[in-house]
Amino acid sequence: MQLTLKDNLPFVTVVVTHKGQAIEITNVLVDTGSGSTILSADAMQVIQITPSPEDTLYIIRGIGGNEVVYSHRVENIRIGEGNISNFEIEIGGMDYGFEINGIIGMDYLVQTGAIINLQDTIIEFAG
Repeated sequence: MQLTLKDNLPFVTVVVTHKGQAIEITNVLVDTGSGSTILSADAMQVIQITPSPEDTLYIIRGIGGNEVVYSHRVENIRIGEGNISNFEIEIGGMDYGFEINGIIGMDYLVQTGAIINLQDTIIEFAG
């Protein structure tokens, strides 16, 4: 799958499926420096994912500061051929001062065997 470079950062489009509903989310950063995957609360609300009593709240820290997120399991998450079922994501406001709808972290990249080729600006998946 082709990576899109914006300000020299790699972005992809992600498809999330939950309870039979799917959403395509653009402007998702591929970030090997992030341990977990986080997606925009606004995007998740489109497929009726909102905080529930079973979800766990976390405070995450990054270059942009601290953010409160909650974790939630989704039916499926896919980038091109990289597909994971029953995957736990974090959901938050994603208010970082620039257009970003999510971050694909190392949890997803490792599980899918992602191979990031920056010379050809593509991401491929093993298996």
